[in-house]
Amino acid sequence: MTRKKRSITLSIEEHEKAELEQLALDFGQKWGDSPNVSKLLKAIAQGKLRLAANHDWSRDRIDTLNGSLNLLKDLGELEKATEMAHLLLERSELSLPLRQEIEHWLKQPSAPWRVHLDSFIRRQRPFCLTYQDAADRIMTFTIRHAKVKRHEDRQYLDCWCDETEDNRDLESLQHNWSLRIDRIPDEATISPAEGHWQPELGHLEVELHLLNQLAVGYRTKTGADLVNEWLPEQQVRRVVRRLHYSFWFFREVRRYGANCVIVGPDAVRDRFAEDIARQYQQYFPVA
Repeated sequence: MTRKKRSITLSIEEHEKAELEQLALDFGQKWGDSPNVSKLLKAIAQGKLRLAANHDWSRDRIDTLNGSLNLLKDLGELEKATEMAHLLLERSELSLPLRQEIEHWLKQPSAPWRVHLDSFIRRQRPFCLTYQDAADRIMTFTIRHAKVKRHEDRQYLDCWCDETEDNRDLESLQHNWSLRIDRIPDEATISPAEGHWQPELGHLEVELHLLNQLAVGYRTKTGADLVNEWLPEQQVRRVVRRLHYSFWFFREVRRYGANCVIVGPDAVRDRFAEDIARQYQQYFPVA
């Protein structure tokens, strides 16, 4: 004896019926080759298909989540990064280039060398690393302190190395290297090194005086600024900062223009002044 099935009646417009039938096709809920709305509703009721909120996330929200994804990558938190990547791919609001970028990363979230690199850093163990510089030279570094950090729009390995040859930074900073992650070859070898782990990168303390609107609007840079104080007699803001790389420091200071003065030490001030002088000559060459 056939059991009688219960039925429901849907009070919907014709265009709404057409949309339900299209959803049934999209999710494979068919009778033969035709869409079956009843199977669609049954699949939803049984939890085989889940309803989601409307895809109306703003560009700011997408950018924030993508920024979080990149931060998790930088920190080596691959499991969390993978979950975040899948969450973003569920959203229809992603632009095609961003979707392709995330899909490409998911195919190979981390090269084998990156797994070893993160392991050495977590365990604070010195290691040797092969690297390809901008001139395509293969170099080997013995690294005794390292962390992955984002500078502007790229990831870098900021590290203290035994090697100082070809490092043109200030003498006391020449053990510090900032190596682009994307220039580490896929076949890079990472092996243990003898000796101890350095507690931190080499550094200098540099003093800045900020003027005018910059002095008013400046906010302390966490992890970098040691002193941030207003000097009422001089009407300037005095900032003392820990400096690891003159290259990145000078790029920031240039943005401030005449509203920022490097007070000392003399080696930093003089190097920046020489750089300004060379730039000046590009616009006003001496006859």
